[in-house]
Amino acid sequence: MPSKNLFRRDFMMSATALAGLAAFPMPAMALTESQATGLVNQVVADINRVIASGKSESAMLRDFEKIFVTYADVPIMARYALGSDARGATRSQIRNFTNAFTGYIARKYGKRFREFIGASIEVKSARKIKSGYEVRSTAKLRGEAPFEVTFLISDKSGKNKFFNMFIEGVNMLLTERTEIGAMLDRRKGNIDQLTADLKRAG
Repeated sequence: MPSKNLFRRDFMMSATALAGLAAFPMPAMALTESQATGLVNQVVADINRVIASGKSESAMLRDFEKIFVTYADVPIMARYALGSDARGATRSQIRNFTNAFTGYIARKYGKRFREFIGASIEVKSARKIKSGYEVRSTAKLRGEAPFEVTFLISDKSGKNKFFNMFIEGVNMLLTERTEIGAMLDRRKGNIDQLTADLKRAG
């Protein structure tokens, strides 16, 4: 039977989906469409370069982790993934979880990008949204139908970063919030144990 924590998290998720990001300090909006598009173009260029490098899978995953750390707003994404449980965590627990979450996400999505060898990702369009900009790109794989990869960009951390990504319409942040929440419930809310396990997961 699902735990009370899981029911509570599911109940609160829709209400806090946007509020969770809005809780962080935000300077006056200065991000422009050209900056958002430029950021994604750089992310895509770096991803394409790794894909075409011919390196081993482990080396590629290390490169993808560097890309993630450079261009993603990791602290915001990590706190969002923890949901309401982040409020009761210590600074040390948040820092350790964020570090483990970084490697976990990079390995998980790096393996997905590893499938793009011989393919390309092209930026197609951008539009302003409440939290910043949505930039859409298309992944073209040989012998397969193209599909969309969308980045959400903001400057809430003081730098232009992407804070969410959709691959074939799948919301990365919501997916990880659900999965991290379930993992935490199985560990009876023990963030330290979750952090240790995330270092080996993905």
